[in-house]
Amino acid sequence: MEEKKIIHFTLLGVFSSADARGGGQVAAPGKKALSFLQYLIVNHTRNVSSEELIDRFWGEQSNDPANALKNMLFKTRSFLKKMFPEQENLIVTFPGCYGWNSDIRLELDSELFERTCLETGKQSGEAYLETLLRAVSLYKGDFLSGNDSDWVLSLRRYYQTLYLDVCKMLLPLLQEKERWAEMIGICEQASAVDYGEDTFIIYQMQALIAMGHPERAADTYKSYREMLWQEFEIEPSEQVEQLYMLTDSMCRNNRNDYDILKLVAEREPDSQAFFCTFGVFQNIVSLERRHLTRSGQDSSLVVVSLGNKVTPTTDARRLERILLEGLRTGDPVARLDAGSYILMLTGATVENAWTVMDRIDRAFHRTYSHSKACISFRVVALNKDL
Repeated sequence: MEEKKIIHFTLLGVFSSADARGGGQVAAPGKKALSFLQYLIVNHTRNVSSEELIDRFWGEQSNDPANALKNMLFKTRSFLKKMFPEQENLIVTFPGCYGWNSDIRLELDSELFERTCLETGKQSGEAYLETLLRAVSLYKGDFLSGNDSDWVLSLRRYYQTLYLDVCKMLLPLLQEKERWAEMIGICEQASAVDYGEDTFIIYQMQALIAMGHPERAADTYKSYREMLWQEFEIEPSEQVEQLYMLTDSMCRNNRNDYDILKLVAEREPDSQAFFCTFGVFQNIVSLERRHLTRSGQDSSLVVVSLGNKVTPTTDARRLERILLEGLRTGDPVARLDAGSYILMLTGATVENAWTVMDRIDRAFHRTYSHSKACISFRVVALNKDL
């Protein structure tokens, strides 16, 4: 019995077929034609009805969808003939539907990746580790990258989730074996898939610290923090902040005592209020509360919020600028969310704090007279009972 001809398609990353004439990337005649071919490839295990294809690719956009389907099939078959000139009738017509020639077997990297991921649940020990590594190596990029059709997006997210889950299972095993370089490579690729997931930045920083590169870990944190704010307008998690504090401490410890003293003495004081993360702000407030129990002086906390009628990013940046320029250099300020900040006025009573906030409000509207922002303030005294 003659063996079936096998055709390999790569769907994770750049769409390609190693069996096509010339191999490599597939250049279809048109974006819609390529998506149509990819749909047939993804559904190669079943026959696809005419109604399904028309509904998927034309819907109500064509006055003659049946003829549009006929023309698309002709174009697809001609294209496949150019790709595989030795193969005949790859797409076969059945009553009311279409499917692949039964003499041909399609192998997709996405299906191999999925099977490998599922195999990990049946294994343990070294076999488990090796299967996880193999699964990660099979993921060359997002499913059908470049095709943003509706039918692709849910599948793309499915394979992304499989990949990210496998990475999360693999990283602690590599960490246990101190395979730091592999950890960093996996974290970099996984972060590119989901840059909002802090698991990978944490493992990457830990690996860099373990390898003796706290400076690189600090740079990784700074890039992640900037990206997180630009994309989501949120701050890193507490665990990420704690790792950064560790890397910053290690970077400082690499200097000798004279370098540290010189660095402290030569640093010019900032002309603006002290902008910091919320975690650092909490530590500053904690220290201030200890000071107040001894001195008996007053300090106040203030939450500053923008109203609803604002341009979110623009007005938030405007408010941040006014706060940093309008407060004293020793007053700490931290961002709470996209439209609100918290600050501490050291040595200020609640009454004095309201006076300062009134000045901030007037400065904002004087500087940005066209802004529709309605700034609100909540002031409370900082004391040991708060």
